[in-house]
Parts: sequence; C-alpha cells; structure tokens
Amino acid sequence: MAAAFILLVLVLIFVFVVLAMSLRVIRPWQKGLIERLGRFKRTAMPGLTLIYPGIDTMRRVDMREQVVDVPPQSVITQDNVLVSVDAVVYYEVTDPVKVTYNIADFGLASTKLAQTNLRNLIGDMELDTCLTSREVINTKLRQILDDATDTWGVKVTRVELQRIDPPIDVTEAMHRQMKAERDRRAKILEAEGDKASFILNAEGEKRSKVLRAEGEMESMMRVADGIKYRKTIEAEGEAKAVELVFNAIHEGGPTTDLIAIKYLDALTKVADGKATKLFLPMETSAILGSLAGIGELFKENPVSE
Repeated sequence: MAAAFILLVLVLIFVFVVLAMSLRVIRPWQKGLIERLGRFKRTAMPGLTLIYPGIDTMRRVDMREQVVDVPPQSVITQDNVLVSVDAVVYYEVTDPVKVTYNIADFGLASTKLAQTNLRNLIGDMELDTCLTSREVINTKLRQILDDATDTWGVKVTRVELQRIDPPIDVTEAMHRQMKAERDRRAKILEAEGDKASFILNAEGEKRSKVLRAEGEMESMMRVADGIKYRKTIEAEGEAKAVELVFNAIHEGGPTTDLIAIKYLDALTKVADGKATKLFLPMETSAILGSLAGIGELFKENPVSE
C-alpha cells in the first residue's frame, strides 16, 4: 500500500514536471519559433503554447521596434572635407523566421550596412549640402537599408543622423563666414532703411509743398473772389445810385439854368487849386448858351446895393 502511494506520487511529480517542461508562455510582443529535432516546425503566437519536452525547443523573437546605434565614423565629402558622422537606425521585425535563419547577427549586419551606405552618400555631397540636407540623407539611407534588409524579414522604419561634425578649423571658418554674412545683411538692411527714410522724407516734403501751394492758391482764389464780389457790389451800388439820380433829375424837370449853375459848382471844385489839368466836355456850346442866358438874367434884374 505504501509502495503504491509512493508510485502514485512519483507519477504525479513526473506528470507535473512534463507539463511544466511542455507549457510555454509567449508575451504579447513576442513570437515563438518551435523546432523539433533541429528542424523548424511552426511559429507560436502570443499566449500559452505546448511543446514536446526533449524533442521540441522554442526561440522567442521580440517583435517590437528596435534601435541600432551606428557608431561615429570619419567620412570625406566631395569637396575633400573630413567629417565625423553617426546615425541611429530604427527597425522592426516583420518575419521572425527570416530574421532568425537568414541572418546570424542582424544588429552587426545592419550597423555595417548603415556605415557603408552612409559613407557613400556623404562622399557624393559637398559639406554645405550635407549640413543642410539631413532629411534627404535620412530618406535615402532608410530606403537603401529597407531594400537590403527585406530578405532578413526586417523593415527599417526610420534613420536619423545624430551628428555631422566638421574639423575645428573648418568650423571656425564657417563661423567667420556666417558672421561676415550677417554683418553684410545688417549693413544692407541699414542702407535700405536709410534709403526708405530718405524717400519718405522727400515724399513728405513734396506733399507738404504741394499742400502749401494748393492752400495759397485757394487763398488767392478766395481773395480774388472776395474782391470781385466787392467790386460787383460797389458797381451795382453805383449803378443804382446813378439810376436814382437820373430818375430824380428827370422827375424834377431841371432847367438849363439849374444845370449851368451845377456845372459851375463842379468847375469850382475841379479848379480848387489842387488840380494840374482841367478837362472840359466836348458839348460846350449848350453850356455856354446857358451861361449867356444866366448873364442876361442878371442884367435884367440887377442886384441892389
């Protein structure tokens, strides 16, 4: 009875050990490659899988995106400048079978491949182009690596250049060139500002003179209009006065004697000693006749003393 119990316990322990050796847990970011007697049998998906212990073996392949650091290397550009370049390659496994059986060390292979192609790309560019075309270099290098690693079951997602370091003397020359360029731009901007200021001042002065001339002309026109209006009013007043005098004279029925007396008064005012010339009207015969008539009147009616 005791022997049977011991045998049962041993059987249970054996079954437990076999189950423990047969069950495998695959994480969500992994896939399992199961080999049976040295030959690839199947690919196990994430979760719990069962293998035959002692016969089957399993390799786990990480399916997450991986990073390969490409160490710095010296590269000569097209214009014979020695620069130090390093990069970072991001990739992810698309086929765990190929990445396991088609390449022995993908990390080392991708690093060497990236270094070689990076040297070729930089060697076909000048230094200035390299420094300003990082995105172009990244795109070309990613395309080259992606095409080369397709048979390895890997997809290159991104390639990023970390540094492109020229020699110290070249860097100092670049700094001097950049400073000279900025000084040149500053002088150009200052000259353009002075030019714009001079043009604005000239336009302002021109506009001021035009407005001043327009104001003076408008003022003169207003003065002329005022003088014209005043003269018009005076002329109308004089014409009205002449008309009134004329009408009053004709309505009063003046005689030639009265006209002669008025004429004499006018001559008296003209010849008051201030005038240097004396103008007589052309029609003097009628006036002289009136004066003769006035003389006859004085003879007929002598003034008593």
